[in-house]
Amino acid sequence: MIYPKNQIEFEKMFATEEDCIKYIIALRWSEGFSCPNCSQNVYWFASKNRIICAACEYQTTAIAGTIFEQSNKPLTIWFRAIWWMIAQKNGVSAAGLQKILGLGSYRTAWTWLHKLRLLTVNPGRAVLSGVVEIDETFIGGKTKGKRGRGTENKSIVVIAVEILEKGTGRVRLGIVPEASGKYLIKWIRMNVRQGGLVITDGWKGYNRLKQNGYEHRIDKATVKDDDKEMLPNAHRVASLLKRWLIGTHQNFTSRDRLISYLDEFVFRYNRRTSKSRGLLFKRVMEQAVLHNPVKYTEIMNIN
Repeated sequence: MIYPKNQIEFEKMFATEEDCIKYIIALRWSEGFSCPNCSQNVYWFASKNRIICAACEYQTTAIAGTIFEQSNKPLTIWFRAIWWMIAQKNGVSAAGLQKILGLGSYRTAWTWLHKLRLLTVNPGRAVLSGVVEIDETFIGGKTKGKRGRGTENKSIVVIAVEILEKGTGRVRLGIVPEASGKYLIKWIRMNVRQGGLVITDGWKGYNRLKQNGYEHRIDKATVKDDDKEMLPNAHRVASLLKRWLIGTHQNFTSRDRLISYLDEFVFRYNRRTSKSRGLLFKRVMEQAVLHNPVKYTEIMNIN
């Protein structure tokens, strides 16, 4: 399926509401329309958006059951929001999106961005494999965290980085309530394929990696407390993450909905070598038509 390769092509492809609806239909039913009620594929349009099944007369719309459902904003604005979020190397803040799109309220821009961040996670994505470097860092608040349980106003973020012959591969980020073996090992089992080599520092929370099916190596530099050399790849990702949160999201210090920001960062980092922003736009749109509608109250309940 085609996708815009640059800003000019984007504006031409999605100039009208009809253009956006046609694109959504093509993404949802790439092999032809299938009625959600009876699975028949003969239909007609009652309006530019309303579809009626010729077999059972079931009525639906192109955006029903998607992330766009129940929105009173034009799809052209939604598409621009997705394009702008993807096209910018470091993303965009809610204040920035509000200004760019001319949205009436900050809350609308903020809510949209959180909905779009949900689309950056592919449920079927593969876990990390091979050699993986793992460490934790603290996010949120202004006081220094204490390893283990941390502090009340901080989140413990686990960082896992694939190590390749040249450079690094994919990353995974996650939040754990405390840096104990119980939570660290559980998170690693969910995000790293067993049988691979996991490199960590000497923290006791990683002691049972071998019993859980992993090769385990402690970075020797961590024993000497040489901060400049220990787990350099995980530390580099931690540094990039914090700079991104502070730079793009305006001095981000809150623990609320942190996982959404981590998901967006992972999406960006894992596609850092992509030369086609248009293809990334298409990937997010594919998730947009598969994702169930999300209410504001659901976003507020994201931890």
